[in-house]
Amino acid sequence: MSSPSGPSADVSVRVAWADDAEAIAEIQARAWATSYAVLVPAAGDLRPADFAQLWRDALTRPADARHRALVALERNRVVGFAITTPATDPDCDPVTDGELMEFTVDEAERGKGHGSRLLQAAVDTMLADGFTRAVAWLVADDDTYRTFLTSAGWAADAAHRTLDLDGSGSSQVRQVRLHTRLS
Repeated sequence: MSSPSGPSADVSVRVAWADDAEAIAEIQARAWATSYAVLVPAAGDLRPADFAQLWRDALTRPADARHRALVALERNRVVGFAITTPATDPDCDPVTDGELMEFTVDEAERGKGHGSRLLQAAVDTMLADGFTRAVAWLVADDDTYRTFLTSAGWAADAAHRTLDLDGSGSSQVRQVRLHTRLS
């Protein structure tokens, strides 16, 4: 039997631990600074410490037994995270509809398969929690995320909303919802 000619990547996805809070916070702060800095200038000033304690609390005391946090790993380094929960939209059934509430892969780690592994693990987690459908909200002009999800079988379901990010009405973001049947 021959061995591979080069080293194989040590990549995986697992349930997030409280010890992952700082790594998740760093990824989230970088992602928000990139995604929301134009809409909310203060987003560029976010520090991982602003998020770390919130993550630690959420990971040790989830709001619901079906509120799950997953991390994508390269070796022992967190490179992405996903949150799955029961869907909270008024037209969703929280017993059968799950929500991919957060999904972020560190920008420097994209294109290496981490996102696909993380999405599959999130779908598997929602299935294990008894959900038969999943929804995800995304910024309306985030073509990269939309393409990623639609290539995995998700589709727009005509739901949309506008979020007021700072409460003043001057920093609004339009979102669209995608959905998929889980099987």
